[in-house]
Formats: sequence, structure tokens, C-alpha cells
Amino acid sequence: MTGLSVTTRDATVRYGATHALDGVTLDLAPGRIHGLLGRNGAGKTTLLSLLASFQRPDSGAVALAGRDPFEDATLMQDTCLMRATGDLAADLKVRDILRLHQTGRPRFDQGLADHLLDRFDIPRRRSLARLSRGQQSVVAATLGLASRAPLTMLDEVHLGMDAPTRQEFTEALLADFAEHPRTIIVSSHLIQEIEHVLETVTILHRGRVVLSEEADDLRTQGTTVTGRADRVEAMTRDLRVVGRRDLGPTREATVLGRPHPAWVTEADRQGLQLGAVPLQDLFIHLTSDKDAA
Repeated sequence: MTGLSVTTRDATVRYGATHALDGVTLDLAPGRIHGLLGRNGAGKTTLLSLLASFQRPDSGAVALAGRDPFEDATLMQDTCLMRATGDLAADLKVRDILRLHQTGRPRFDQGLADHLLDRFDIPRRRSLARLSRGQQSVVAATLGLASRAPLTMLDEVHLGMDAPTRQEFTEALLADFAEHPRTIIVSSHLIQEIEHVLETVTILHRGRVVLSEEADDLRTQGTTVTGRADRVEAMTRDLRVVGRRDLGPTREATVLGRPHPAWVTEADRQGLQLGAVPLQDLFIHLTSDKDAA
């Protein structure tokens, strides 16, 4: 299997009295697409910075394929982090930014970069500063995918893209991953748009890991109940409801816990539809101040 494995053990990063990361222990298998979710300030960017060798933890350990990545030239070539805040020289033209990144990325695929820039109508002769926010995001995302790095990390690179562009980029990510598997970590708050591509989900809250599990397993930890609002309300009254959505007379409620077979039978008799738990509902519940650890 291609890609780098990711391991952290009690990784802690402090900024003064603030713990950006507080004892983070994590294992991510190689050759998969991992989701890193968390609210603003949860520690996502700090964790990715450790993996990219931008900094060392104040305590604890970080390993890629069993090795400490800090100042390891080989591992640094095999790692690419593109961040929403932008690490690109705004005064350079897009074509020059591509050339610069190609020199430090032995697996950089210029053909893929050209294809993506053409697909999203990005002018190569224009400086990054003269592009729109969405176009700048496309450039960052293109550099991340075209790097073909064994560990590719995309930190909120969707920010600024409109909905059609986000969808097209996600399709491009899946297509390239299918042909060139590697370890990909996607950090995003647009959970509904990316959850179908994630194989595992890690949720950070206040610098700590709330959970890190298979995405399919998470979806079975509860049930969505959809139907007439009064019937949904009656069926879920004594259950742990973590989300509700109403559309006219129809209600969708998300409940945690595996339903009893008799309850399922009664829900069917009531004409209610049952489905998997949306990751976004689970995420909101687990990172709320009253429920998160």
C-alpha cells in the first residue's frame, strides 16, 4: 500500500498558557483518505503543521512511516501541506509558483497541474494577488494534488471556492486518488460536502481528540428518522436527539444509539423512513461545550 502512515503519541503544543494540542494520540493508516474535523481553534492546523515538519511538539512524539519528520529531508519531500491561510508568494505569477513547487517535489505532475488549471480557468500569467479568493484556493488545491506527495494534507483549501467548483475539485481528488493512491488528510468545516469521500474521521475539540474512527462505523452509531413531524416527535421523545430539521409538515430527527428491533418495526408501521447519521450532526453534538469532553 502506498502513502505514509501517521502516528502521534501524546503530542502537545503550547502557546503561552494555551494548549493548541493537548496530548493528541492518533494512528492513521497509509493509502487512505482521512477527514480531520474541528471547530475554529480546535488545533487542526497545528496538528498538520507538526506532520509537515513546520514545528516540533513541546512534548510527545510524531512519526511518519515510523520516523520523526522534523528536518528529515526525505520525508519533507514526501509531505505536502497546503493551508487555507496561504503559504504562496502573492506577488509571483501562477506559472512561476508552479515551477517553484515543482523543484521541491520529485513526484510533481505538471500534466495534472495544467489539466486542473485549465479545468478551472486559472490564468497562469497573472500574479496570485490579482486572482479572486476562489481562484487562489484552486491554485493551492492544484498544488496539493499535483504534488502527488505520499502524505498530502489539504487544510481548508476549499475556502473561497463556490459550490460547483468545490464539487468539481472533490471529484478530481477522488479520480486522482484512485489512479495514484497515497495518504490524504482533508481538514474542512464543509462536512456535508466531503463526508462521502472520507474513509476515517478524526474530530478535534479544544486541542484533544474526541474520536478517530472509520467513517462507516460512525454512521451506524445512530439513526435519522424522517416523516410527519408529529409521528417523528412521538417516536423520538425518549431518545437522545442531536439534530432536527423541518420542511413544512416533514421532520428529520437524528438520534444517537442503535435502535431496538421492535422500535424499528414500529417506525416502519408509522410510515417513517430510517437512515444513517449525517457526520455533521454527530460533529456538532460532539464538539458542543455541554457535550464534549
